[in-house]
Amino acid sequence: MLKTFSLKILYLLDKPTFSWVQFTSPSTLQLSPFIKLLLEPLRDPQELNRIELGLHEALVNAVRHGNSCDPTKMLRVRRIMTPNWFILQIQDQGEGLPSYSRISSLPAQVDAESGRGLFLIHECFDDVRWSAKGNRLQIACRR
Repeated sequence: MLKTFSLKILYLLDKPTFSWVQFTSPSTLQLSPFIKLLLEPLRDPQELNRIELGLHEALVNAVRHGNSCDPTKMLRVRRIMTPNWFILQIQDQGEGLPSYSRISSLPAQVDAESGRGLFLIHECFDDVRWSAKGNRLQIACRR
């Protein structure tokens, strides 16, 4: 299946040091090309690996839990770059994650099959925020 992405570029305040780009993608677990596109501006391999892991977890959560693996639903990701921050806003078309479920901890059972995603996201990013509804996640790293 050929994946298509839409792209929208805007420069705010007419300054090239602050920009954002919006991407959309079908809600599937074939995420590698999409992740590469989102992280294209990053150059430091160590930073890139850490951010890639956290971003992968965030996108998988959006596809599985937010959009219920429905390929007719879309993911929207906004990449914002400032002189001090690399920010990603990930939005799905789901009902949202309740605030009591946004816990950054490991599962109580060591051999649990799931439950590590939010912990990894918090470990990989300097700042993690949710929309009130819970279907948009903002993750950010200091540059």
